[in-house]
Amino acid sequence: MARSVAGGPAPGSCEESNRIVPSKDISSILADWPYESGQINVRKIRGQDGRIKIQMRVDLGVLQMEMDGRPDGQRPFGCESLLAHHLEQVRQHTLRNGTELGYELNRKQCRELRDEAAMYYQRYLALFVLEDFEGVERDTQRNLKVLDLCRKFAEDESDRYMLEQYRPYIVMMNTRAKALRALEAGAAKSALAHVEAGLQALKEFFASFNQPQAYYKSSEVRVLRKLRSRIKKGLPPDPVAELQKQLRRAVDEERYEEAARLRDRLRSLGEAAGSE
Repeated sequence: MARSVAGGPAPGSCEESNRIVPSKDISSILADWPYESGQINVRKIRGQDGRIKIQMRVDLGVLQMEMDGRPDGQRPFGCESLLAHHLEQVRQHTLRNGTELGYELNRKQCRELRDEAAMYYQRYLALFVLEDFEGVERDTQRNLKVLDLCRKFAEDESDRYMLEQYRPYIVMMNTRAKALRALEAGAAKSALAHVEAGLQALKEFFASFNQPQAYYKSSEVRVLRKLRSRIKKGLPPDPVAELQKQLRRAVDEERYEEAARLRDRLRSLGEAAGSE
């Protein structure tokens, strides 16, 4: 019978194949957490290192991600992410040369940045389901920086614009996260301002590609408009707007004494706002 030099079973032998080895089969995990098509199934778990992690159930298994930093826990070039590394490289290039001009990202670097952005995309989807809107805002803002970096420094034109098709979606998710965080804090007016800013950013995006009409067909715009309507329904009525409506009705109906009284109230509100 073949033996290894140390006296154990020879590699590839029947004796070696019959040894009991620890099972790494995850079938029991998958059986306890069935995959639901069309649903984003996520949960938080505590890892072996004691840290909270995110798991996402996908059709062929489970994705596990860190709650912060790079989702896979890696630190490329000793940095939090490849994005952080390249931003530092841009900073150092600018210090050496007095300008950003001349810094470029090759095709391999752009591809790696896109792959990394995909990991953050998976995480901010999971965080949105978990209603961790602060994390969604952080990760979407981070991915927008990837788009800006590639658009500005990629050597190849296709790499400069490959990710731009996703900008409306990322802007929409970033805006929703900001608005929902504000609503949680009871700041409905701030939430409305975030939505208006997001809609303006989308309008400028489509205009920059000479497609202004695409704004009105965009699914991202529809989502934000629905959110805007929802926020407005929860806002208290604007006293100035209500008085202006009453004034117009009084004038139309020739109730001039009441119209004069309403004008005085509007003037008083305007003076009070000015003093504040």
